Amino acid sequence: MTGNISAKKVKRGGVKLSTRLLGPFGVFLQGAIKEPGMVGAVFPSSKSTIDNMMKRVDWKNCKLVVEYGPGVGTFTHRLLAHLPEDAQLLAIDTSAHFVEHLGKTISDPRFKPVFGSATDVERIVKEAGFEAADIVISGLPISSLPLEVAEDMVDATYRVLKPGGAFLTYQYRLKARRLTEQAFDRVDKKYVLMNVPPNHLTWGWKAA
Repeated sequence: MTGNISAKKVKRGGVKLSTRLLGPFGVFLQGAIKEPGMVGAVFPSSKSTIDNMMKRVDWKNCKLVVEYGPGVGTFTHRLLAHLPEDAQLLAIDTSAHFVEHLGKTISDPRFKPVFGSATDVERIVKEAGFEAADIVISGLPISSLPLEVAEDMVDATYRVLKPGGAFLTYQYRLKARRLTEQAFDRVDKKYVLMNVPPNHLTWGWKAA
């Protein structure tokens, strides 16, 4: 890089340009720059990850699905495509940038973006008028969270699920799986190579 342009100006200019030219990926990149600790990868999840993650769920009987860390909505749009007409999707994110983006780009009445923490999922679910969730799916980079926070989130997730419900995670490291194995009654696993980087998929099931 040459000239007298500061790194900060270059970053801001690059973010604006990427958002305008790259669409949702530009929004994703902007969120990663603003809050790098809460974005798990440089690229959104692949179709292979999404398909494998979702195919084990009995979607027709879901009434409430909760998504942690929806980002630009890569999973969110697919979740809405699977949900019954009378179901609801709550998407919880600590990034106001992503929450604002989702609120502007998704007009589905079944969808509600929430600015907040996944550790508060029980309160958020109750405020939405539900007693429990059928499915919770997380794209949060759990390995980057302090252990106590990650444990609190997984424990709260177990409590908020209905009997027979499941906690779904797609992660590049195994911390989320280990915590899920500690808290849940049964765990299913899969490794997806067709993702950048490859993904560990985990389904934690609450006993019916």
